[in-house]
Amino acid sequence: MILSVSSRPRKPFAAVKRPTSSPPAFATENADALPLPSDPCSGAYNKGAPNSGAPNSGASNKGAPNLKEGGRVPMNSATISAIEWGTLVGQRPRQAGCNSRLAVHGNDVQVPLARITTTDGTSGFGACRPLTQQEAHAYLGERVDDLIDAANGVAPRAAALEFPLWDLQGQRTGRPVYQLLAESAGKTVSEPPLVRCYDTSLYIDDLHLATDEEGAALIASEARFGYEHGHRSFKIKVGRGARHMPLLEGNRRDAAVIRAVRAEVGPDAAILIDANNGYNLNISKLILAETADCNLFWLEEAFHEDGALYEDLHDWIEREGLSTKIADGEGLASPMLLDYARDGFVDIIQYDIFSHGMTNWLETGARLDRWDVGTAPHHYGRHIGNYVSGHLAAAVDGFLFIEWDEVSTPGLDGSAYQVDEGYVLMPDAPGFALNLDEELFQKAVASNGFAVRQ
Repeated sequence: MILSVSSRPRKPFAAVKRPTSSPPAFATENADALPLPSDPCSGAYNKGAPNSGAPNSGASNKGAPNLKEGGRVPMNSATISAIEWGTLVGQRPRQAGCNSRLAVHGNDVQVPLARITTTDGTSGFGACRPLTQQEAHAYLGERVDDLIDAANGVAPRAAALEFPLWDLQGQRTGRPVYQLLAESAGKTVSEPPLVRCYDTSLYIDDLHLATDEEGAALIASEARFGYEHGHRSFKIKVGRGARHMPLLEGNRRDAAVIRAVRAEVGPDAAILIDANNGYNLNISKLILAETADCNLFWLEEAFHEDGALYEDLHDWIEREGLSTKIADGEGLASPMLLDYARDGFVDIIQYDIFSHGMTNWLETGARLDRWDVGTAPHHYGRHIGNYVSGHLAAAVDGFLFIEWDEVSTPGLDGSAYQVDEGYVLMPDAPGFALNLDEELFQKAVASNGFAVRQ
């Protein structure tokens, strides 16, 4: 089916980053007919193993630009000589509590990483799903330029290594990933993107407190902590009445928390709420009505995706004169979600940056730009997403926010990225501008991972 842009009017988004120039190169009149993966949240991770005979519909070196001037080595020469895989462990500054569905998330964060080394001595690393040694070994000897190129991104058969490959390509060419992504989208970037971010740490941490006043004060103090550390946008977990509290009491506590956070961070901060599908249509309206004076930026995952209900909610928001956006897509979203966005009653898509993948996001983001739908990839629980997702802003005009999941991980240096007055400036350095502590990474490889070499 060829998708058409709905005539439903949209309210414009506030500017959240420096503007980019021309539209994506693949934004042709029939581009909306291009297929996405059948499960948009799964990316291409299951589309064929290396050397399995699966077609390489992604990277091709035919007609690829010669990036020799900005890089270390000529293209079309290096092959993969080694892959190392291991999991580092990070910690949050405080325990993350519940959401509407799940119990306490805890302090520890698993950070699975893969590093690729090539025959020219260049290496790149990044987030990676669990790999077996057999899977990793099958990539040895593969030409890098058969797995990633400027025109097509990462080949589907190499999607498990997508983020290490983007970093590797940046290291080989001496360019930041945001420049590579912009080039893939047919754009030119003259300066590093300055990208808005939000503090995603305001979980349901107050269930031990008896009164709404105490609970709201606790979450407001967490928002104050984020504000003092540079944040100016905040996402609050809501939906206490879905599981953790009686329904009416939970709704009342949700509203009290929202009002307390607004009072704490002031009128100019963006406040986002996330129900993790713990509301229904009527509860969504109730909470938005009770907090109308709080000027909520978005309501995320209000309930399981339903086109009729989302259209009803969207129309109700407009009739009430509210500016709140409807956001969805972080989890196992309905395959109809993009249709709902195209038709004008979902405003922001949040496919996970790692599950959907950067290459798929280039195509999805181009569609969303044409529909005036916002882009805000999820990555909570894999905090390396703090550092990689903002690079997509150079390629997608409607990129709204980096989800900032504050975690300290020994062995992973992300100090090139700093939150300042609600924004993060993408580093003007090769790849993702991240560094590994070699000793700690090798300990992880030895204790919970593996290395394969030619």
